[in-house]
Amino acid sequence: MSSYKSRQNIMVIEDNPDCQETFQNVLEESYNITVVGNTQEALLLLMDAPTTYSLILLEQDLPDDTCIEFLKQRNAQSFLQNIPVIVITGENDESGCYKLGADEFIRKPLSSPDIILARCERTIALYESKNLVQQTERDKLSGLYTIDYFFEYLKQILPLDMGSDRDAVVIDIEHFRLINEIYGRGTGDLVLAEIGVYLQQVLTTLNAIACRASADVFYVYCIHQDDYQELQTALQTILTHYIKVSNIRVRVGVWHYVERGMIDPETWFDRAKSACDRISGNFTISVSTYNSGLHSKHLREERLIRDVYEAIERKDLRVYYQPKYAIQGDKPHLRSAEALIHWIHPTLGFINPGDFIPLFESNGLIQMVDYYVWKEAAAQIRRWKDEYDFTVPVSVNVSRIDIYDPDLENKFCNILKENNLSPSEYMIEITESAYAENAQGLIEVLDSMRKKGFKIEMDDFGTGYSSLGMLTEIPIDILKIDMSFVRSMEKHEKNKRMVELIIDIAKFLKVPCVAEGVETESQLRALRRMGCDVIQGYFFSKPVAPEDFAKFIEKEKSLWTK
Repeated sequence: MSSYKSRQNIMVIEDNPDCQETFQNVLEESYNITVVGNTQEALLLLMDAPTTYSLILLEQDLPDDTCIEFLKQRNAQSFLQNIPVIVITGENDESGCYKLGADEFIRKPLSSPDIILARCERTIALYESKNLVQQTERDKLSGLYTIDYFFEYLKQILPLDMGSDRDAVVIDIEHFRLINEIYGRGTGDLVLAEIGVYLQQVLTTLNAIACRASADVFYVYCIHQDDYQELQTALQTILTHYIKVSNIRVRVGVWHYVERGMIDPETWFDRAKSACDRISGNFTISVSTYNSGLHSKHLREERLIRDVYEAIERKDLRVYYQPKYAIQGDKPHLRSAEALIHWIHPTLGFINPGDFIPLFESNGLIQMVDYYVWKEAAAQIRRWKDEYDFTVPVSVNVSRIDIYDPDLENKFCNILKENNLSPSEYMIEITESAYAENAQGLIEVLDSMRKKGFKIEMDDFGTGYSSLGMLTEIPIDILKIDMSFVRSMEKHEKNKRMVELIIDIAKFLKVPCVAEGVETESQLRALRRMGCDVIQGYFFSKPVAPEDFAKFIEKEKSLWTK
């Protein structure tokens, strides 16, 4: 006989003492039995512990038709729908029991103990099988299909559906993580569950199926709609009922194609997701449809992803260097350089870094590209040292994804060791936004690297969300002003004051300040007056190939000999 803890629980709702005793005697050898005399008491117990019971035995002839009322509540309350009910009836009417919502029946006078026990066992087993199937089909939180079942089911119904005009729809909650951070995970789960409930309500109208594709993303396959604004508005209303943060919103991306041809369903939703992602951050648009322009962009991105491996092997990815000049002296002198990636594609020609760096950041390929740049830059420092007996410290960019690499520090140390360089000759640039996203994790990584002798440069300062308090804690050796402030400081007084403020912050922190994007002599003079230490920009040079950068080294060395 199984132990008490492992046995299942059966609730018997019966007001006849003789019947109560019969069920107790028949079932107690195999199950834990709870006997109650009315449905009100039963509901209280079930509400307190809805998952406790595996079966309910319900007397049909309870006073005041409470059996019928209980079955109605059971059908209306989701927490009761997973518990099977066997009706105990004195009527010779099986169909009547099933119409009431019963899963099985036991007729009075009560059958033999073996029949009662067998019916209970069979009913419980059937529901367990049903629940097991539902667990693989349904997402527990939203009640919608799981993504795996969604695509399997979709592929089964497609042959019956090819003549109809259909849409693939992606629903995404922008900045969903803020809900969990600000309001707690419980509120986030509640929002997702409510969206699931709403989508289930409209599935019939849209002749649709839907799934929860990931944490805060939903897929819907439905008949074509001319406008999805009503759907977006309804979902946004659910969101704003719980959330009062303005930059958390529902986005909808749509892919519509009458002749689907050989394109697989996963690709439909990839395209709808591309349309959805296109309006990220643009709060004037909440619904976006995949079009020919997005299709061309998508195909180009797929090609870049495919070609980047060969580009690294053939060195089509080239590292260029932009000089940085110290300006607080009689004459500007070469201080260091920044390594910047250029892609010269054999058929597409020059590819703007803005076209592939964000793409590779989104899919993780940026780690491979960054590592390539780090190695190339270190090897170039070594070549300049050997050829000119001159050290040009070079800063390399580290993406926010690189920070999560547990082997990051070892990679840098090994690169320096391979080229016989010291950490002081190799600087690391990290954007301000990376600090704001994962401040504590970043601080731990960079603290360790600084102890090894690496210099840390905060890039694009002024565009992120660093607080002054955070600046006193994060490990930085150089502060770099974002070029957007520098380029507009002569036209806009506020931006000029912002530049002055950042320079003052650098002085307060006792670290050098670098201004990037300097293009004119008047900008240089203004920055010198403000106390900026180093400038970088087209005023001195655009990023150039290593052989062209050598001219700056030769010129700098010639100044030393005069």
